[in-house]
Amino acid sequence: MTSKIAVFGTGYLGATHAACMAELGHEVLGVDVDEAKLAALRSGEVPFYEPGLSDVLKRNIDAGRLRFTSSYAEAAEFADVHFLGVGTPQKRGEFGADMRYVFAVVEELAPLLTKPSVIFGKSTVPVGTAAQLGALARELAPEGVDVEVAWNPEFLREGFAVKDTLHPDRIVLGLDASAQGRAEEVAREVYAEILSEDVPFIVTDLATSELVKVAANAFLATKISFINAIAEVCEVAGADVSTLADAIGYDARIGRRFLNAGIGFGGGCLPKDIRAFMARAGELGADQALTFLREVDAINMRRRTSMVETAKRACDGSLLGKRVAVLGAAFKPNSDDVRDSPALNIAGQIQLQGAAVTVYDPKAISNSKAIFPTLGYGTSAKEVCQGADAVLVLTEWDEFRSMAPTEIEGVVRRKVVVDGRNCLDPQVWKAAGWSYIGVGRS
Repeated sequence: MTSKIAVFGTGYLGATHAACMAELGHEVLGVDVDEAKLAALRSGEVPFYEPGLSDVLKRNIDAGRLRFTSSYAEAAEFADVHFLGVGTPQKRGEFGADMRYVFAVVEELAPLLTKPSVIFGKSTVPVGTAAQLGALARELAPEGVDVEVAWNPEFLREGFAVKDTLHPDRIVLGLDASAQGRAEEVAREVYAEILSEDVPFIVTDLATSELVKVAANAFLATKISFINAIAEVCEVAGADVSTLADAIGYDARIGRRFLNAGIGFGGGCLPKDIRAFMARAGELGADQALTFLREVDAINMRRRTSMVETAKRACDGSLLGKRVAVLGAAFKPNSDDVRDSPALNIAGQIQLQGAAVTVYDPKAISNSKAIFPTLGYGTSAKEVCQGADAVLVLTEWDEFRSMAPTEIEGVVRRKVVVDGRNCLDPQVWKAAGWSYIGVGRS
């Protein structure tokens, strides 16, 4: 069954969800206040890098199933299914999430509704937000217009967002017990094609659905920081954290995924989500429950400082006057996202200590320049390695994983490579005469 859907917010989450809902055959209207972003999307241009999304976007615009507007009135008239996908950034100077954009959508949309509607929240929000939004929507909706707010959290991985939307490992739906509406029925209609693949469909209350996303992110962050803490021990004990991770990863209770020591996590989700989770737990009186996340955050940030010190040791104890090549700026491969990127943060710190730093990333150079305009940038690994005293691999792009030492050894000043993601083969680089330095490796 085809639904008429409005998706509010056309950033990473919203644009992906809108395009993928159209790919499922629904009629979709993307809504945003940013006219420049809307103009780009209307022309089939994705304003960020996400593999495969551009093709999905263009295909559905051409098919007439997907269009974009800045008009809330048009969205209210067109759709009876509304997805809320705006950002929830960290508040300036605080740990908590800034919820102004989420509430603004409901405040503007609800009074314009003319027919029974369901609003599905997809943004990552503090627990308790959905219930507040539901009460607000009912208060603001015109008399006689039934509106229900349900929560349907997203679980997108940057670089795999299209797959994660069209073929998710689960769908979670939180229902408002006081509404007793048709949100579950509508969700099953919207996701009918996905559910036909036997994807688990978990129906729960609003609070649980909100906590699922932040709990998942907190667990992943903890797993990453755990192996990075073990890497610190391995470095002083003369052990190999990669072999250790392989060994403990065979235990089904632990698993190997996300047990990759390196420079830590970043991006627009994990750092701010675990901080907001801590802040909300404190507001609810459960502040002791999540104190361990402070150490998770501290370990993560410590990896950046540690990598700067490693770079300094690689340059014979001083970065002053040295040339350092940095391969990778995005917080992860297959993305152009540099929000809270460990790689870019490390590059900036190294520059502040007197080094001439030149950065190359396959997709994130434009975004990097906007944040760190004083760094040097190049268009290839070979270019930025010219005259380098040390080469730092800080984002594990396949291009860098597969790079042979011979590709850059003719241009560097010193054959020193610092593998911040443990993504290179140490034996290959050592055999080629390079000084190889990994994370948590003797």
